[in-house]
Amino acid sequence: MRLLITAGPTREYLDDIRFISNASSGQMGYAIAKAAARAGHTVDLVSGPVALPKPPGVRLVRVVSTQEMYRASAELFPKADCLIGAAAPVDWRPARRRQGKMKKSQKVRTIEVKPTVDILARLGRRKKKKQVIFAFALEVKDPVANALAKLQRKNADAIVLNSPEALGAQKSSIQVLFDSGDSIEMRKTSKLRIARLLVSLAETLHARKCAGKTD
Repeated sequence: MRLLITAGPTREYLDDIRFISNASSGQMGYAIAKAAARAGHTVDLVSGPVALPKPPGVRLVRVVSTQEMYRASAELFPKADCLIGAAAPVDWRPARRRQGKMKKSQKVRTIEVKPTVDILARLGRRKKKKQVIFAFALEVKDPVANALAKLQRKNADAIVLNSPEALGAQKSSIQVLFDSGDSIEMRKTSKLRIARLLVSLAETLHARKCAGKTD
């Protein structure tokens, strides 16, 4: 298979120095890319700014903003058999980016923001019959309900539900929810082991689609 994997955070700059971002380390996405390459698959990894080495045998595309991640992913998606969206793109960007560096003052500043592009929702609308999409959801309140709603919005085949405890951690507890209604749970497991599971599930779902099985 050919897998397209997104990883890490994105950055949306307020000025030339400061930016909006989040605490995603990229470890999960990089572990998936590593596991997929070891399994013999062709891997395109679109990564936001992270402090991780390039996984062996992987084609790495580095990006910064959410829009850049979308453009790179949209270019690669038509050739992908499976998209695993493990990245944590920033949801908001400044309505106006200031030039230079904003000077510190005692005045209260109001920063107007607007939504960034929803990468997986956009690509999900373009999904072909045999393509597989795995989304990720980091939820706090009503996690399962919110993850299932996101599963539908993204037109994904499965969604990986985790919590803020996963950010920057070596281990994570996840629940994989499928559009069929099935689910798989792993607790306090290494991200590499989770990555191997997700690659195996992607292989199975893609094989079923190629065989014309939808149940």
